[in-house]
Parts: sequence; structure tokens; C-alpha cells
Amino acid sequence: MQTQNKLQETKYTDQQIEKSELIQSKGWLLLEFGENWCPICQQAQPLIAAALLSFPELKRKMIIDGKGKRLGRLLKVKLWPSLILLYNGETKGTLVRPNSQLQIESWLNEIKNT
Repeated sequence: MQTQNKLQETKYTDQQIEKSELIQSKGWLLLEFGENWCPICQQAQPLIAAALLSFPELKRKMIIDGKGKRLGRLLKVKLWPSLILLYNGETKGTLVRPNSQLQIESWLNEIKNT
């Protein structure tokens, strides 16, 4: 069921998360910043979804970013898509504009194994 949700979740939402929610989060959380109209974000979607199949423990949140969006500014998002991996509320790594499934999987493995 969780695997199916990761494949179905392909739209960025305007639901903003407060910094306090991030700090209190437990476990692994992947924040993905972008825009639904962004062609680079659209191209990355199948790569990200396929890579996440190997990481069922990750929770994924797709967040619309842009002017006036505080969370993206707080996390220094400048280009889309930007993936930010947190563990128990602490940022562990950032990947900007991933271009392959292997790149995403390698990035996630490297962070989780340190």
C-alpha cells in the first residue's frame, strides 16, 4: 500500500509545513520542492518514484515552492526539483535536479549508510 502511494503521489501540493513540524518529525522524511507546471520537475517524477521503491521507510512530501513560500527559503531551495532528506527533523542531505534513478538511489544510500 505504501509503495502504491509513492507511485501515485506525483503532484506538488500547496500545503505548507511549518518548521516546528519538521523539527518534530520522526524517521526519514523526503521533502520534494517544485511546481506542477515545471517541465524539469515533470521529467524527474518517474525517476524519483522508481528510486523510492527501494526505500519503503521514506515518507515523501511534495511541496509547491516559489515566491512567498517560507519553507523553501528556509531550506535554501533555489532550483527545482530539490530533494531534501531529513531524519528525525534534521537535514541529512540535498539533491538538486536529479537526472537518473541511479543518482537518486546512490544519494539516498550514501546518506542512510553514514
